[in-house]
Amino acid sequence: MSYNLLKGKKGIIFGALDERSIAWKTAERVHEEGGEFVLTNAPIAMRMGTINQLAEKTGSQIIPADATSVEDLENLVEKSMEILGGKLDFVLHSIGMSINVRKGRHYTDQKYDWTQKGTDVSAMSFHKVMQTLYKADAMNEWGSIVALTYMAAQRVFPDYNDMADNKAYLESIARSFGYFFGKDKKVRVNTISQSPTPTTAGSGVKGFDGFFSYADEMSPLGNATALECADYTITLFSDLTKMVTLQNLFHDGGFSNMGVSAKIMEAFMKE
Repeated sequence: MSYNLLKGKKGIIFGALDERSIAWKTAERVHEEGGEFVLTNAPIAMRMGTINQLAEKTGSQIIPADATSVEDLENLVEKSMEILGGKLDFVLHSIGMSINVRKGRHYTDQKYDWTQKGTDVSAMSFHKVMQTLYKADAMNEWGSIVALTYMAAQRVFPDYNDMADNKAYLESIARSFGYFFGKDKKVRVNTISQSPTPTTAGSGVKGFDGFFSYADEMSPLGNATALECADYTITLFSDLTKMVTLQNLFHDGGFSNMGVSAKIMEAFMKE
């Protein structure tokens, strides 16, 4: 169902890889709600995914950009404003990567050059994106910037590895830069802390299936899907949330406020 919430709004969506990704679902929903956007991802990620299909489906252009490169980001922002015909109203940062996770290195045995690369891609890139937008005065007043995060930023999930640190840093950047973006430009910055979601990136975490099932049983509403996260993101891009900023917003079926659920207790009692 469409409500025309984003009619006339323009933006950039980072990180759409394939139809499983939250950024992909968000792009589809933005399109349905009347928004226009430029799609972007790192060149290597674009070779792995099917972003061209999404661009065709939504009538969007693609600008490859390495989100860790300020030069690439400056080019992205400049060209996006040219393509879209003016300043931006929304930006989605949906980027995360850990080489330590990918290579199976334990948290207590990190290879630190891999750690630094992961931090740059997963968290520092958010600062670089916002700094580029800020310096270029590229956002319209009451625009909205959203980044995707996970509750491992606040609580221990051992197999999430150094991505937990990256997400904690990401959330801090959102608050700190969000203050300046709000005060100086009337732009809001928030993070969405999503349920474990079977995306290509999320499924790469060790023990993901068990982890997904545990969260689903713990949450009174169950896990939120990628499409449901996209719907929530749409509300943050819309004018209905103009006074919401500096928030880490849990979109997890209630998991974040649970201590234990009856189903989990029953499972332990059976043992």
